[in-house]
Formats: sequence, C-alpha cells, structure tokens
Amino acid sequence: MNEQIETSFQKLINKLSSWVDALILSLPNFLLALITFLCAYWLSKILQGYLNKLLRRAIRQASIRGLITNIASVVIIALGVFLALAILNLDGTLKSLLAGAGVAGLAISLALQGTLSNTFSGIFIAVKDELNVGDFIESNGYSGEVVEVDLRNTKIKESDNNIVVIPNKMILENPFKNFGLTKQIRTTINCGVGYESDLEQVEAVSKETINKLFPQNKVDDIEIYFTNFGESSIDFMLRFWVDGKRNLKAIDVKSKAIKGLKRAFEANEISIPYPIRTLYTKKVL
Repeated sequence: MNEQIETSFQKLINKLSSWVDALILSLPNFLLALITFLCAYWLSKILQGYLNKLLRRAIRQASIRGLITNIASVVIIALGVFLALAILNLDGTLKSLLAGAGVAGLAISLALQGTLSNTFSGIFIAVKDELNVGDFIESNGYSGEVVEVDLRNTKIKESDNNIVVIPNKMILENPFKNFGLTKQIRTTINCGVGYESDLEQVEAVSKETINKLFPQNKVDDIEIYFTNFGESSIDFMLRFWVDGKRNLKAIDVKSKAIKGLKRAFEANEISIPYPIRTLYTKKVL
C-alpha cells in the first residue's frame, strides 16, 4: 500500500515537473503573446481617436462616429487576441473561439434583426450625407426639422413643436423629401388685379417689390404670368427664388411677399378686387 502511494506521488511530482518545464519553456511565447495583445490594445485606442477625427469631416452625428470607431477598435483587439493565441500554439482554442463567435453572431443577428437594420440604415444615411441635423424633411407622413440622428432612430420636430421618432429603416426604405439638399426655394404666389389695371404696370410693380424684399441674381429670375380672366379679376402667377433650407422659410417668405405686394398695389392704385356678383331682378307690374 505504501509503495503504491509512493509510486502515485512520484508520478504526480513528475507530472508537475513536466508542467513547470513546459511553463518555463513557454514563458517567452507567453511574454510575446502578452506584448502582442497590449500592442493591439494600444493600437486600437490610437486608431479610435484618429478615426474619430477623420470621420468628423464626413459624418456629423457623434453616435454614428462612435459606433464606427468602436467597431474598428474591437476588430483590432480581436486580431490581437487571435495572434496571441496563435503564438501560444493554442490553435484548438482559436478554432473553438471562431466557431463559437460564428454561432453567437448568427444568434445575435437573428434576435436583433430589427435593431441591426436600423443601425446600419443610420450609418448609411450618415455616410451618404442625405440627411443631417437642421434639415427640414417630409417622411412617412410627417414633416419637421431633424433634431437628432442616432443609431436607431431619427427625431424630427414638427411645426407644432411635437417630436416624432422615426426608425432609420423606415426613412431609408421609403421616399422622403429633404429641403436641406437645395440651397434655393422657389416661391409661387397667385393673385388677381382689377380689369381696369394696366398689366404692364402690374408686372413692373410686382417685380420691383419682390426684388426689394428678396434680391434676385437677375430681375429676370422673377417670373410673372397672367393666367386667367376671372369672374372679377385678371389672375396672375408670380414666381421667384429665395435662399433657405427649411420649408417653414418658404411660408415666411410668402407671407412677407403678400404684404409687400398689397402695400405696393395700394401705393400705385392697383386694385385687388374681391368676387362681385350683380343680381338683376325683373320688375313685376
């Protein structure tokens, strides 16, 4: 019995000795693997800061920039881990990690399909520069100013000051109108003047008034067309350009133009008639 215990103890000592020998022999590889991982971690932080500065010129949304830089940082660290495992000759562990990562990635992608779709839609919108904070848009039946674009949703503030949250996927998959993509807005005003009016004078006064309120590149940019002989007026359509990136700006411009035209027409004795109906009654004897 004692001999058996001594034999087993001796085997244990030999096994531990072999482990110690293996550990000492693997110590250079372990140090090299540790240095490799630390270098990868340091490089990921340096790359994260540099990439954030580089993307700041192209992507205005901080959340989108943060996601891209974090993904790049994780990729660098993962490469460092794989290299460290390869240096330690842990190929089996490396294969197991890759297989587990593939299965886990598939499960996560299926579970978070909607979230990931909104995330990548937000990245695509930011990279394409088709929608930015401050733009006035119409999308999915809502219209307002974009106040935030994050990884999942786009928030717009409507004219009544309500905030509407729209998933990025819905914006990307459906048509939307972005007034911020154009530097000029064309405003159209429909009006009418009395039949006794001098139409040449009406045209000259209208162009002069609009050009004073909203200077044009050329006076010819102001278009006026007499369109119809109405029941009580000669109708005309006035079109001109204004600078602005918001649809609300067009409403303000139209209001100012109408007030300016009314003052100018009154000063030049040009009437804007209201509908008139003349009734004839037959005298019964």
